[in-house]
Amino acid sequence: MALKDWFSTRPTSRSKPDGRPRLDLGDEGPICPFYAIGDVHGRLDLLDAAETKVAQDIARTRRPGVLVLLGDYVDRGPASSAVIDHLCHPHPRGLRRITLRGNHDDLFVRFLTEERGGRDWMEIGGDATLASYGVDIKNFSLNQPSGWTALRRAAQQAVPPAHIALLQAMPALLRIGRLVFVHAGLRPGVPLEAQEDQDLLWIREPFLSKGPELPFMVVHGHTPSQEPSFGRQRIGIDTGAYQSGRLTVVKLDGRNVSFL
Repeated sequence: MALKDWFSTRPTSRSKPDGRPRLDLGDEGPICPFYAIGDVHGRLDLLDAAETKVAQDIARTRRPGVLVLLGDYVDRGPASSAVIDHLCHPHPRGLRRITLRGNHDDLFVRFLTEERGGRDWMEIGGDATLASYGVDIKNFSLNQPSGWTALRRAAQQAVPPAHIALLQAMPALLRIGRLVFVHAGLRPGVPLEAQEDQDLLWIREPFLSKGPELPFMVVHGHTPSQEPSFGRQRIGIDTGAYQSGRLTVVKLDGRNVSFL
């Protein structure tokens, strides 16, 4: 079966009526290598270099592969808007990409669409994202509700509809056989279909120490470390790109795990 046909026959599902989308590619396991990229955080330069490495590896091995980005495309780094715009378009070298949602991406789209909140998002880098769209929070009186309303309106006008549509469509989880890709992790021992979005996007402990306690290998970001981290049935690949300049790419090919 061709890769494009394999994708078209697998459903997208939601575990809860009001939950984020979750993508299930079936029980048979990967039919090709999967590559995963950790938290980008506004570093388009690093993302472009990482995708180039993936494209070169696919060309070298002559085996088509799938690239999974683990979320947190925005905040902290200098080029959040450019990263989202980049992901809105097909890759020039034909990479097949799946873009998962991170907690920062979730806060961003909720700020734009739910008409509430924003203060917590600003405290973890939302100001840098808005600045990348030409919106300076210093121009708004955020000590009063009207200032937040004006800021949200300015952001809604500055962010292209295609960017919002991409953010809204991002799944919170991808499963393929016994392999799970997710931004933050899983609640240990909780069946996959019962996992809460809050955990998929935000969890650290007890996932980091216990692992999923499910029959899956989980590839995740969210918790930065100097090097990729290995735990019980998990691989963490957030290496703090916006500060360290190191955006990690892991390749999973059957039982083989390597880093580009």
